[in-house]
Amino acid sequence: MKPTYYLLLLSLLVLGSCAKPQHFDVLIKNGQIVDGSGQPSYIGDVGINADTIAAVGNLEATGDLEIDATGLAVSPGFINMLSWATVSLIEDGRSMGDIKQGVTLEVMGEGWSMGPLNEQMKKQEQENQGDIKYEVAWNTLNEYLEYLTKKGISPNVASFVGATTLRIHTVGFEDRAPTPQELDSMKLMVKQAMEDGAMGVGSSLIYAPAFYSSTEELIELCKVAAEYDGMYISHMRSEGSRLLESLDELIRIADEAGICAEIYHLKESGKDNWDKFDAVVAKVDSARAAGLHITADMYNYVAGATGLDASMPPWVQEGGYDKWAQRLQDPAIRKKVMEEMRTPTDEWESLMQAAGDPSKILLVGFKNDTLKHYTGKTLKEVAEIRGTSPEETAMDLVVQDGSRVGTIYFLMSEDNVKKQIALPWMSFGSDAGSLATEGVFLKSNTHPRAYGNFARLLGKYVREEKVISLEEAVHKLSQLPATNLKIKKRGSLIEGNYADVVLFDPETIIDKATFENPHQYAEGVMHVFVNGTQVLKDGEHTGNMPGRVVRGPGYTKE
Repeated sequence: MKPTYYLLLLSLLVLGSCAKPQHFDVLIKNGQIVDGSGQPSYIGDVGINADTIAAVGNLEATGDLEIDATGLAVSPGFINMLSWATVSLIEDGRSMGDIKQGVTLEVMGEGWSMGPLNEQMKKQEQENQGDIKYEVAWNTLNEYLEYLTKKGISPNVASFVGATTLRIHTVGFEDRAPTPQELDSMKLMVKQAMEDGAMGVGSSLIYAPAFYSSTEELIELCKVAAEYDGMYISHMRSEGSRLLESLDELIRIADEAGICAEIYHLKESGKDNWDKFDAVVAKVDSARAAGLHITADMYNYVAGATGLDASMPPWVQEGGYDKWAQRLQDPAIRKKVMEEMRTPTDEWESLMQAAGDPSKILLVGFKNDTLKHYTGKTLKEVAEIRGTSPEETAMDLVVQDGSRVGTIYFLMSEDNVKKQIALPWMSFGSDAGSLATEGVFLKSNTHPRAYGNFARLLGKYVREEKVISLEEAVHKLSQLPATNLKIKKRGSLIEGNYADVVLFDPETIIDKATFENPHQYAEGVMHVFVNGTQVLKDGEHTGNMPGRVVRGPGYTKE
């Protein structure tokens, strides 16, 4: 019996030593695994089968496609918490500007969302198009997102339903409270959007007609989103003179609606407000300690971008663009508007006042071809060319361009940018489209954040200035926002999650876009996978379009 026993044991050992290694569709080997948790990175491998992460660790394995990631960081795909890729993805589904930074999920809906639309809104959407032309072939927000994926896009997409969009749908552009019936209609639209998979309700309260919304109106909308475990996310009423009061409003909405809330692109705008950083953090930390889930996102620059509407009082904009432009041509109204543009106020958010000087206001986006030669000039320079005051020049440009005119305002402190990056509840959003350095995108300039926001974090603020560690930065780009949004199976490199994976060189990743020359891709991202499909290979786009709609926690259609 004894020899038989040893023979059996020997045969089992031989069989074990000859066991086949695991085999995957994709095997990423020898990379620095930064898994999104914030825990220390380690050298290891990632196996992908179909659209799913099948294994992470030190794998004895082979793959149909094998990538040697020696010297590269391997991380979850990055989440853009504030994306304006709504139109750019219609034009170019490759999402070049963001894919080349590792962004695999674009989250839209800052106040305005691409649905729900009525026929009048669809007509306005068609008429107000700029350089990019498209058919408005959807009505609901869900139909828009599915339109994108059917057309073909490289990143995943998600969206909040916009409180501004709901207001325009029911109340229009009037400065009044909704009737009880109109408010009920808005709440029903929130219910439909949440069941279709919206992330929650988004607002942008410095702009007309959102400016006309009361706190109570927003609470009622958020109560509906809260029933589906959604989030309230807001460009607050003020980021300057009334920053703290506006934060109080966001906290009140979160408390009374019973909803998680996030501050869009947190900042302290205008030099007079830079010292409010500590008070802002104290308010947020106090609310969090009291049990409210309050978070924020930001972009990593000292300038913001919006339009010349943010330099004019909301009352002159009531009724929409046509009535606004008409009023700006009335001499008596022009005089009143000019006085208000020049006068410091707490009644509305004036970014011209926050910038402090027209030389800090950069004009970057014109609709009218005859005005495009002003692209890249400051409002001060254009005013001098025209021989009119900066205020008159701004009014004239809005009328002549047929738009609000895309504008960059220099408002923030670099010290505050660094301090915000280090906050434990901070994630990141570009507040921009995902553009390409070709074609129609070159007809206008843009903010460099459109090409550089995420690479700038990893290059300038992690590697060069060591504001936070690589592991913490990746956590804030992936697992943290995914957790805040309650997104399932994304945001971490763990077995069973969808295979949104980024391989980048932590020693070379950097933003290249500047305010003077914004159309430049970031460098250092080598490979990107979305849902297991490679969309970036050796820094070049593969042409693959595997992007899907990512649904919020209230989705009921599964």
